[in-house]
Amino acid sequence: MRRMKPSLGAVLAGALAVAGCTPGPNYQRPAAPAPPAFKEQPPPEFKEAQGWKLAQPADGLSKGKWWEIYKDAELNALEERVAIDNQSVLEAEAQYREAVAAVKIVRSGLYPTVSSAPSITGSRSSPRVGSQPGVRGTYTLPVSASWEPDLWGNIRRSVTAAAAQAQASAADLENARLLYQSELAQDFFALHGLDRDVELLTRTAKSYSEYLELTRNRYAGGVASDLDVAQAESQLYAAQTQLTDFGVVRAEMEHAIAVLAGQPPAALTISVKSLTTPPPPVPVALPSQLLERRPDIAANERLAAAANEQIGIAKAAFFPSLTLAATAGLQASHITTWIAWPSRFFSIGPTLAETIFDAGRRRAQVTQDVAAYDATVAAYRQSVLTAFQQVEDGLSSMRVLAEESVVADESVKSSARALTISTAQYKAGTTAYLTVLTAQATALAAEKTQIDLLTRRLEASVQLVVSLGGGWDNSQLPTKPDVVNAANAPQPAAAPATQ
Repeated sequence: MRRMKPSLGAVLAGALAVAGCTPGPNYQRPAAPAPPAFKEQPPPEFKEAQGWKLAQPADGLSKGKWWEIYKDAELNALEERVAIDNQSVLEAEAQYREAVAAVKIVRSGLYPTVSSAPSITGSRSSPRVGSQPGVRGTYTLPVSASWEPDLWGNIRRSVTAAAAQAQASAADLENARLLYQSELAQDFFALHGLDRDVELLTRTAKSYSEYLELTRNRYAGGVASDLDVAQAESQLYAAQTQLTDFGVVRAEMEHAIAVLAGQPPAALTISVKSLTTPPPPVPVALPSQLLERRPDIAANERLAAAANEQIGIAKAAFFPSLTLAATAGLQASHITTWIAWPSRFFSIGPTLAETIFDAGRRRAQVTQDVAAYDATVAAYRQSVLTAFQQVEDGLSSMRVLAEESVVADESVKSSARALTISTAQYKAGTTAYLTVLTAQATALAAEKTQIDLLTRRLEASVQLVVSLGGGWDNSQLPTKPDVVNAANAPQPAAAPATQ
């Protein structure tokens, strides 16, 4: 019988017949537990301000510039600088561009590779071999092409995995923006809380100075002891010392804000302003919507998608690979006949490769990739649980601090009344100056607690905003076609995410 040789056309037909095969699991977004409602309820003033309703997609924070709810122009300007000049954000943006470029690198594997290596060589033969002596030249202009058809979908899966990695990097970029912007806002409120502390201590030191003058006059009149004077002096000097120390803390916080805004500390001066306004209401969505609004959750979900593709890539290694190669060109022994049709040459042929024995390497690779996928799923679910915890913490902090502030306000009023009464009694000579000192210390501590609570409430509201995603949602992720076709890495576009 005649032995039939497979033609190139038959090989190509066979390749096209199996080109749609993609071994491995299709990705499904991992399930994550989501309670129907948050356990903690918002503070009373939030309910009154909103008529308490759940946040809708168009409400408040969905606009993205969440810091504008605090209605502070200076804060708005500083927050805008974070996205432009913060070096850590710029680092994350560069990593996103790197991830987009990686997609283009992997995608290039879907297309043939064409190369050329022109050469000119000279050789001289020995007369003893029977040839004519002299130098013989060889002029070659080859063009080679090779292509490995993506028979089992491993390249397509690699592109999908790289695109998911790029989407995760885009989410990481948004998460970096959110974290550094929230850190700046918290430092901003802490700094202005310190400004109010300074205002309080300045007023207190002035009051203590007046009390010192009172005790000195009474001592000069013989109706008070030198102990009263010493105690009044000690009280005044302690307040002045603490007031000076606040200057150091304020300078350090101002420097930290400058760095977050991407500025050298010497280039930024923040105006002195005391905190007086309580935190505004923060729209709170359903727990199920939180999965769409947190960039860190989106990043972990995209990493799980990329890990799933790696399983398919590992399974494709069990199948043979086909490489189609062709070479054509011109070759002549004289430069004048080099570029001529008779000087042409060509070769073409397929190569089929299959690993016969690898001591279990491929099977172990599949096991490893399955385990890596399981790890990313666990990380995704853990990020979901952490997000719920952070929202619950934020809501409970807002509620408890609001209740505590009501009590602190009453404490300030009572301590002020006690100081007025004790001062009148001391002037009348019916009580010792120690009673006045105690009332002064109590009044100062009560006002200090009141300021600290307002600062903590504003910081807690910022943390709640961050826990809710800062108005971001996963529709802002670049879609897979956008990532694959991007020549450069733009800011993440507002488009539905590919799941």
